[in-house]
Amino acid sequence: MTSAPPSATDVLIVGAGIAGAGLAAMLAPHRRVTIIEAEEAPGVHATGRSAAFWHETYGGAGVQPLSTASFEPLAHPDAAFSERPFLSPRVALTIGRREESAAVEAYAREFAARGVEVERLSGDALAARIPGLRPGWQEGAREPTCSDIDVAALHAAYLRAAKRAGADLVLCAPLQRARRSGERWIVETGRGEIAASLIVNAAGAWADGIAASCGVRPVGIQPLRRTVLQVRLGVPVPAALPLILHVGGDFYFKGESEGRVWLSPHDETPSAPCDAIPEEIDVAVAIERLQSVVDWPVAAIEKKWAGLRSFAPDRLPVFGPDRDESAFVWCAGQGGFGIQTSPAISALLAAELGAPLPLGAIAGVDPAPYAPSRFT
Repeated sequence: MTSAPPSATDVLIVGAGIAGAGLAAMLAPHRRVTIIEAEEAPGVHATGRSAAFWHETYGGAGVQPLSTASFEPLAHPDAAFSERPFLSPRVALTIGRREESAAVEAYAREFAARGVEVERLSGDALAARIPGLRPGWQEGAREPTCSDIDVAALHAAYLRAAKRAGADLVLCAPLQRARRSGERWIVETGRGEIAASLIVNAAGAWADGIAASCGVRPVGIQPLRRTVLQVRLGVPVPAALPLILHVGGDFYFKGESEGRVWLSPHDETPSAPCDAIPEEIDVAVAIERLQSVVDWPVAAIEKKWAGLRSFAPDRLPVFGPDRDESAFVWCAGQGGFGIQTSPAISALLAAELGAPLPLGAIAGVDPAPYAPSRFT
């Protein structure tokens, strides 16, 4: 990929995280594509700070079709794209206190009706799967298809595929402003001007700001800070511990290695677009919530980080041509589920922009609920 921007391109993708890289990989064989990235390396914000799991129901019923359709490309990628799968088995347990039985039951019933493999657990059956589970946590739903995602490998594979197909990647090139000139955009970047037929806004937390810089109405993308820790425990919790999530959304944690877990308080603190850092109060809340669930002593906090998860007002992803300016295309608002839905979103949006729609489950997903035109 190139170190200097071309003078003209067909499709200019703003942002080289998972959204921009995935779209470029799907679209570059069919149109001339350039990706511009404000940072010195691609994927340093939300993509590089993901908790790295595929959980079919994560994000709710509106997101689940995209996650379900993305499983096969992640689990069994084409050999030309990757020599090995991006998923490894994990299992998920969504749990609740005794008084949250109705919520867990409703969760299990809703997604079972949508074809998700869900098994209800309670009492001793749940405690047998979570060593040290405290009394009172009696309700659970088990999803055996949950998997870890090798995010770095997936992101790198998208970028390699885009490069092989002739896409350009230009780093340290923030979009400063853009204007229409006849049938083309004239885009000013930190590295010079680029003329483009289409702009794709895959800028994550910066998506609304990019729209404003192009004279396009924002859709209301709100960045929310999410905190994650790696903690070393004083008990030998197995690395294969399931992904454990609260039915009410107060936490998730999963085994990382023997005696270590990744942990989040599932915080969603509104933030301006920035290089997010964890707040000590959120770190403390995460530890408190973990210890309210299990009797594991925390020996040390080994790592802590934060990232911005960006949501549209209805918490569904936004992809497709803008409601007013058809030459400005959105690929934003992927919340905390952007990695696990990236194969479906990339393929569906690429098909709208001139690529063929792949066969399989992705072809059966209706993109209409995710179109920017829903915001009027």
